[in-house]
Amino acid sequence: MAGLVIKPRSRIFQGHEWVYSSEILKSFGSPQAGDVITLKDFKDKPLGTAIYNPESQIVARRFSRRRQELDQDFFTRRINQAIKMREDSGLDTSLARLVWSESDGLPGVIIDRYGDHLVLQTLTLSMEQRQGKIIRALVDILSPKSIVIRNESPMRKAEGLEPEIRMGYGDSPAPFEVSAGTITFEVDLSNGQKTGLYLDQLEAYREVAKYAKGKKVLDCFSNQGGFGLFCAQAGAAEVTSLDISEDAIASVKRNAKINNLEINAIADNAFSFLRRCEETYDFIILDPPSFTRNKKTLNDAMRGYKEIHLRGLKLLNNNGILSTFCCSHHATRELFLDNIRSAAVDAHKTLRLLDTHRQGLDHPILPTIPETEYLKGFTFQLLPGR
Repeated sequence: MAGLVIKPRSRIFQGHEWVYSSEILKSFGSPQAGDVITLKDFKDKPLGTAIYNPESQIVARRFSRRRQELDQDFFTRRINQAIKMREDSGLDTSLARLVWSESDGLPGVIIDRYGDHLVLQTLTLSMEQRQGKIIRALVDILSPKSIVIRNESPMRKAEGLEPEIRMGYGDSPAPFEVSAGTITFEVDLSNGQKTGLYLDQLEAYREVAKYAKGKKVLDCFSNQGGFGLFCAQAGAAEVTSLDISEDAIASVKRNAKINNLEINAIADNAFSFLRRCEETYDFIILDPPSFTRNKKTLNDAMRGYKEIHLRGLKLLNNNGILSTFCCSHHATRELFLDNIRSAAVDAHKTLRLLDTHRQGLDHPILPTIPETEYLKGFTFQLLPGR
């Protein structure tokens, strides 16, 4: 098996699973793009097996610490292991992320389940080349009605892959309804944002909604209305959902109707809305898309977070509550918290931390791969009388 010799002090020796081009001492056996390769240290000691793509900045991604082929049995075994972990954690795997890339030993593979339908993403060249094996494993294990390929992620560009949306198995499903606990959502797997719902936020919807009873709520960057719907059902006095996408707002309205809930849904730019808004609220929720996908734009992103935090805090009533989220792994939990602290100081507000939030258990975190932890959130209350 062809492979790479890794330089001393590379991140793989600290438990990370990635090898960058700058960390390669030499290659042997003429590995080709998409190949399964072996990794060795500078003393010729085996480090495991990886997938290889010299066109990517991440040249190799280790998926096993021993010699391993990417055969049909491998995919069946790894997918079964991922599902079992979630079932053992008490998750409802009928609506969940079943495979989360490196966190499940399948680098670049993401599989979401919506009842009888699956959504598959292959974000690495090697997994793209073996997409047929992944689909066969899913059909054997879960017998889905359909598998939708949603490969429009910008991450594919780094692997030399083009975006695509197509059917991998079965017929394209028409929009259908799924239940997330006590709330029903309509999902459109072929045309909706992401792979339908933000599955990583399902737990946070319930956690945040417990503070909503009797309150006037503003849900910014609402997408399909998850936070607003759960808050309305929890007894909020009034809910306004805000998103720049007309399609997202139409989805909020449909979901509100399905659940017999009253929500004021507005299509507008959240920054502009917060800047000119003359109303005040008891509870403001900020759940924007990632403001940065790389370290180069991190400072600009933090300025964006600072602005929405400042604007949001100024619109909060006395004793008001702010729930705020960040979904970029480049902005660490501590950096995001510092951003909120700074905004509170500038807004002359004193905050009391009520709750912390993280991505759901169906998006497991590997502590040696910080990139697997991306979603963080906090719920604060304005300190009474301040």
